[in-house]
Amino acid sequence: MSQAKTVTQTILKGRVVAHLGKALIVEDDEGKTARCMKRTQLEQPAVGDYVEWMRTEHNAGRVEKILERQSLLSRPAKNGKTRPVAANLNQIVVILAVKPNIDPLLLDQYLVACEFQDIAPLIVLNKIDLLDASAREETNKLIQIYKDLNYEVLEVSAKELSGLDALRKRLQNETSLLVGQSGVGKSTITNALLPDLELQTKTLSTASGLGKHTTTSSTLYKLPEGGDIIDSPGVNIFGLANITEQNLAYGFREIRELAEQCKYSNCLHVKEPKCAVKDNVANGNVSEQRYLRYLKLRDKLAY
Repeated sequence: MSQAKTVTQTILKGRVVAHLGKALIVEDDEGKTARCMKRTQLEQPAVGDYVEWMRTEHNAGRVEKILERQSLLSRPAKNGKTRPVAANLNQIVVILAVKPNIDPLLLDQYLVACEFQDIAPLIVLNKIDLLDASAREETNKLIQIYKDLNYEVLEVSAKELSGLDALRKRLQNETSLLVGQSGVGKSTITNALLPDLELQTKTLSTASGLGKHTTTSSTLYKLPEGGDIIDSPGVNIFGLANITEQNLAYGFREIRELAEQCKYSNCLHVKEPKCAVKDNVANGNVSEQRYLRYLKLRDKLAY
């Protein structure tokens, strides 16, 4: 009696290094890449995800399972849903620059996301070569607020290649997401950090089968010193996914620490009496500007 032969397909492990529309580029343990689709019922993998996948043909495969994530950064999508941006991040590098301008509200938005995801934030002030005496004084006042809250701040000039060694050291052996509003010099910094950027991009383009690397994709690049950086165009608009008016305060370190001293355990630090946060704003122990931005973000979440 003949028995039907069973075909055993090998389950491979890899990491998603690029997201190109519906296609995923997965890198295996040997550094080889394959263009993959995901199993139909599987949730959408993110760049940085570790996955199990099967080869379906030469240099192509199917992602079968997303392995446990250390972190997942998402942004709001349509119909109240969320869309994954990047997974398994160790840190988010927020790039600021005096030109076009520093947006403290956007900075606070990034930092709130870091606090909720327990991802280490690193603030990088770029274009320090453009700071005159007046701009330097104003910038120092703002930056000091964050230093007082134990946020790490590095100053660099990508144009003059100053401060980049300190940044390289902080990125070494980490998986970092670079974020920042348009014009702050994110691309210039990325190019300075990745001398082989063109080669890495070409490799991913070949794997994708698209002939060129699309600018709308999220991509993970390998740093020569060890570690990875994820570049995600448009990530400057990522919002406060899964964060509500009620729990927003957790994302502000100084408010979180003082909340235990408020009279009411569910204090929102807006109109409630005997609020330790408002008292500390009034006596100057908490930055009034940060507090006002907390209120502004609460208003954004209300809609």
